[in-house]
Amino acid sequence: MAKNIIIFMIFFTLLYAAGTANSSAATTTTTTTTTSFIRASCEVTTYKAVCVQSLVGYASAIQRSQRQLAHTALAVSLERAQASRTLMSKMTKLRGLKPMEHQAIRDCMEEMGDSVDRIRQSVQELKITLIMAQEGKKKNKKELLWHLSNVQTWVSTALTDESTCMDGVSDRGFNPRIKAEIRNRVTNLAQVTSNALALINHFSTLL
Repeated sequence: MAKNIIIFMIFFTLLYAAGTANSSAATTTTTTTTTSFIRASCEVTTYKAVCVQSLVGYASAIQRSQRQLAHTALAVSLERAQASRTLMSKMTKLRGLKPMEHQAIRDCMEEMGDSVDRIRQSVQELKITLIMAQEGKKKNKKELLWHLSNVQTWVSTALTDESTCMDGVSDRGFNPRIKAEIRNRVTNLAQVTSNALALINHFSTLL
């Protein structure tokens, strides 16, 4: 009897291990496939390495959906725009700023605020197309393209806001350390925003 129990336990353990291995292999295959999809999709963007790096962590949510890829890219852009606005707000409180530096940083903070608003609007607008698809209205191409046109306009405006911010801190008299920190942060934001726009443009051609 004890021998039979031991045999049963061994069999059950092997069966469980096999199931776990198969599940793990399937998950790995799915992740690899989705990562390849993201890499291929990022070929339409200007900053390909940044595109892959910023989106690969969301592979499970993106799967192989161009619509979800564009939505995720926008969400990443929104998150970084909010972080940039917070950084500018903190920088306005730095001691020892020259009047010119303080004003430029305040202007940049306002530009980042506008960028946040534009991208947030874009995220909400793109969500409408997701809802339309779920409700079976995806065949209404004219309406879908209208919503996407709004998204494209707002994201383009957000890019302009980000560019204006960087122009404002280009003065030679600006503290080099502060200037570098702002430009590095906003440059990365502009790159992910540019990539999001490229992915949205590409998605619109597939409708």
